[in-house]
Amino acid sequence: MCIRIKVPGPLTTVQDLGRIGHMHSGFQQSGAMDWYAASLANILCGNDVNSAVLEMTLGGITCRFLEPVAFALCGADMYAVLDGIPVPMQQVVMAPAGSLLKMGMAKTGCRTYMAVSGGLDVPLVMGSRSTNLRCKVGGLAGRGLRAGDVLSVLPGVSFVSGFYAPYKKPVHGETLIRAIPGPQNDYFTKNGMQTFFTAAYAVTPASDRMGMKLSGPAPEAISGTDIISDGIALGSVQIPAGGQPIILLSDRQTVGGYAKIATVIKADLPKLAQLRPGDTIRFIKTDRKEALSALGKMQEYLANIQAQIQTQRKG
Repeated sequence: MCIRIKVPGPLTTVQDLGRIGHMHSGFQQSGAMDWYAASLANILCGNDVNSAVLEMTLGGITCRFLEPVAFALCGADMYAVLDGIPVPMQQVVMAPAGSLLKMGMAKTGCRTYMAVSGGLDVPLVMGSRSTNLRCKVGGLAGRGLRAGDVLSVLPGVSFVSGFYAPYKKPVHGETLIRAIPGPQNDYFTKNGMQTFFTAAYAVTPASDRMGMKLSGPAPEAISGTDIISDGIALGSVQIPAGGQPIILLSDRQTVGGYAKIATVIKADLPKLAQLRPGDTIRFIKTDRKEALSALGKMQEYLANIQAQIQTQRKG
């Protein structure tokens, strides 16, 4: 037992990169909302990118390290201090046994990820340690953390102390989100598609890990948006009867019966994960080629960081 939770924050869950291959059975994918920040935190700690981390939403935890633990924080800056000393972001920090980590509220951005060397030790459920809040499976008893919870850590590997990885911090304001039209863009008029790809949409307080609900001009449909239910990809933008877009995210339902006007590319999902109520979005039309190129650049950056750490470790 390595980490005792004193203050759990508004919503803190255990996540990895998701429960893959079970949507046909009705189980949501779940997983880290900001896959990029979670992966970077794990790489800094010498872990596999799919190791379990803590995902903190809007505000962070206070915890006591019962044993020496190396950890890294990535994502929104929640002003962490370890025994009163500020903790740098995107950098491995060694926490002595008995030390106290305190985190505050995020000034900008929405989610912070804490990886620990070795990864969090919670049971694998269908091949993943991610928390599915709706099904109450995975993570720690299928729920968010509570005061008094104690987390175990798997055996760690070597890491490079003090290694810093540059990371673009989330900011408030309008965010450009790239999306590929479809799969049911033919349900909308030409004017409706133009509205969707030019209007500003505000993130509403009703947003959560299942979907980001937006407020703005309704894209004009040809004859309603009801469809025969089909599968929902991560990042699908569904237009229900009311006309207000919903971007379907990590805890999305497996199938849905409303037309999906577009799909957000994977490279821009981390931007979405860091938005909070009141922030605005403009969708930018893109295509598969640009989507793959953007994702490739992000994966290349993570691979380069991993290679640098391995080189320093050998040196």
